[in-house]
Amino acid sequence: MCKAMSNFPSRLLEGYQTFMSGRYADERDRYRQLAETGQEPHTLVISCCDSRAAPETIFDCGPGELFVVRNVANLVPPYEPDDNLHATSAALEFAVQALKIREILVMGHGRCGGIKAALDPDATPLSPGDFIGNWVKLLKPAAQQIQDSQLMTGGERQIALERISIRNSMANLRTFPCVKILEEQGKLRIHGAWFDISSGELWVMDSKTGDFFRPETAEA
Repeated sequence: MCKAMSNFPSRLLEGYQTFMSGRYADERDRYRQLAETGQEPHTLVISCCDSRAAPETIFDCGPGELFVVRNVANLVPPYEPDDNLHATSAALEFAVQALKIREILVMGHGRCGGIKAALDPDATPLSPGDFIGNWVKLLKPAAQQIQDSQLMTGGERQIALERISIRNSMANLRTFPCVKILEEQGKLRIHGAWFDISSGELWVMDSKTGDFFRPETAEA
């Protein structure tokens, strides 16, 4: 191995070798087609950065099927057309306007560290910039209401905000004109789901009531 590669994580190289001899070998034609014709994913998934909740793995999707945006606590900020940097908004714009995606899924998950941070007003910033603390302020109104409830345990508060944050992100999606107009025209649909890491259960949000339920296909 050349010196330039000596510090590259061996686990990643081993995984790449397995990928090339396994999945890539099996789907070589698919990858070549995607390279030549471009991507046409059917769904935009907005999910958390958490390494335990990868959408491509959970939904068993192949290359080119999902356009995935991952950030802390799977949050969507409201529409703000200014000169600030908006990574999630940029990805959303590209997915809807350029890729013409017509399905958007906001997927939260259990034991989310970002949600835990939002529920802890006394959390110590991890850096002077406190990027996480400022980011999860998007959930501040809901987090404060849950914190004030003495009838809920810590675990119940966590799950409640994990699911409320999904509805909050879905509401913020609808502040984007390109999303709102297409949804009203019946050309785009917005979905919510919550994944339980410990059990593998997928809970889907009812679009009319906002309640979460386990679809029959997800039951063991």
